[in-house]
Amino acid sequence: MSTESVPARQARPRVTAAVLAGGVGTRMGGDRPKQLLSLAGRPIIEHSIAAFCSAPEVDDVIVLMVDDHLAEVEKIVAEGGYGKVSRILPGGATRTDTSCAALRALEGRPGEELVLLHDAVRPLVSGRTIARCVAALGEAGAVGVAVPSTDTVVEAELGPDGREVLRGVPPRASLRRMQTPQGFRLDVIRRAYERALADPGLVATDDCGVVLRYLPDEEIRLVQGEEANIKVTHPGDLAVAEALLRERGEPA
Repeated sequence: MSTESVPARQARPRVTAAVLAGGVGTRMGGDRPKQLLSLAGRPIIEHSIAAFCSAPEVDDVIVLMVDDHLAEVEKIVAEGGYGKVSRILPGGATRTDTSCAALRALEGRPGEELVLLHDAVRPLVSGRTIARCVAALGEAGAVGVAVPSTDTVVEAELGPDGREVLRGVPPRASLRRMQTPQGFRLDVIRRAYERALADPGLVATDDCGVVLRYLPDEEIRLVQGEEANIKVTHPGDLAVAEALLRERGEPA
């Protein structure tokens, strides 16, 4: 029997999922944040929280919510028994503000730890998608979830008379529609936002886009998303989400 010592298995990096629910979502109408609208008998945000709490790859979950509705989310988490949720914090007025708030909540964590940033209003994110995202972070510092574009996407601009005109048709084969979660090593997303926040011309709607612009040499790996991982933005999206839940065999 060999007497050589066997090296200890290296512990995997800690994975934190941040469910981002800052802002109100005016396109849905009404006086409640869309994250709290009911989907199959539960608030939209609860579906997202439950997905990450159920994922074995995720170690803890933080939730960022519109300041005026923090108590409602605290109640959802307490009544649902979502033990992985470690913090519930105020979100920002914009997507960028809320992402930055999530990163501030992780200050002091080692740079090799991983963070998944997820839009709370994508309540149908699957365990498969979460697992793909975390696995890809074993090789890349940034990961985006994407699906091929099935529609032709065109470039448009305003003409001299102020009317919109078509200016280009990019090849559809190279186009993807981005989803969330988007995953990062903490040191990568921190460096990207440090540079972004120093730019007075910052305009960002997407965390991978921040890395692409401010860390252009950093590889952003794309993994396959799922068509069901829709973003609930307009009133009709709720009916679509409920239909998709029925297809999964979940009550709606």
